[in-house]
Amino acid sequence: MTFDDVRALALAWPEVEDGTSYGTPALKVRKKLLTRLKEDGDSLVLPGVAQDERAMLVKSRLKLFYFTDHYRDYPIVLLRLSKAERADVEPLLRRQWRALASRKAVTAFDRG
Repeated sequence: MTFDDVRALALAWPEVEDGTSYGTPALKVRKKLLTRLKEDGDSLVLPGVAQDERAMLVKSRLKLFYFTDHYRDYPIVLLRLSKAERADVEPLLRRQWRALASRKAVTAFDRG
């Protein structure tokens, strides 16, 4: 996957907008970070992943998921886009979108 693939996926959801974060391309929901491209150009910063879940993801799929000391104390996991498929990214991204989007937008999206 590429960030453009992630972007196309997420922009189909209500209230998602292009933006920047720390000088890199980002996607935001109501001005809050949904995800961003890390400075290395290949890693996706995925907020909303609790540390216990992150530990399980990293342990089970080390080539795909990781984190750095900078993110150690935050509910964030990093994902290598070059190793990812849509099925790896979409559930984590959608869960964070649901947490950030308005109730009205989520309800409308669920209704189809």
